[in-house]
Amino acid sequence: MVDNRYATALVIGSVLSLLACVYLSVAVGTQHWYQFNSPPIKYEASNVSELRDDFINRDFDEKSYSDTMYRLNGTLGLWWRCMQVPSQSHWFKEPDPKLETLCVSFTLQQQFFPKYKHPGNHNIEEDILRTYLWRSQFLLPLVSLALVFLSGLVGVCACLCRSFTPTLGVGVLHLLAGLCSLGAVCCFLAGVDLLRQFNPPPEGVDGTLGWSLYLALISFPLQMMAAALFLWAARSHRKNYTRMTAYRVA
Repeated sequence: MVDNRYATALVIGSVLSLLACVYLSVAVGTQHWYQFNSPPIKYEASNVSELRDDFINRDFDEKSYSDTMYRLNGTLGLWWRCMQVPSQSHWFKEPDPKLETLCVSFTLQQQFFPKYKHPGNHNIEEDILRTYLWRSQFLLPLVSLALVFLSGLVGVCACLCRSFTPTLGVGVLHLLAGLCSLGAVCCFLAGVDLLRQFNPPPEGVDGTLGWSLYLALISFPLQMMAAALFLWAARSHRKNYTRMTAYRVA
């Protein structure tokens, strides 16, 4: 028989875990992790069409796409790189053309490409730190989601077996998942900061954090609170069960 306090803790922990999983999944699938705010440009005098074609069709080059994002209000995500371009074919006839966001996804192979100390120059030494920060920023959220899914399977097995002992493992898995979510955010921010150092944006270009990053950041405390509830319920129930057993034996 499970005490109402423990049952309540399990329900609240499950709800928090579900919310964290939804937030993190949305964050991974969207591109608004970091936004570059570029100063207004004259589209009539700029080569936007050429930049657009290079952004879509050119071979993967970090300096090329980062320079384009600097100029055209680019947005960077874990799996996406975007820029804002005029939406109509005859945009050059309008003084203030309507803009649309054009996004290109990173392929799995591109995610594992090495980074260099001078982006665009592949003949120099590889930057190991930036390379592994880039790889970690997209692998850690996937690991976090996998741990939450595994904890859900453990919880279902615990319900089928009518045992409270696996709840301790559920709490530990949520704790590890929360650390992975926080690590993904930290790796992304560190990678963006290093990119701005090695390939500085032009004067007047500012960077702001996007709502996708905040969703990933919110998932961290939710997962930690869920882990705390699961661990507290498992530990308290075990102590209570031990005392009841000792009392009956006595």
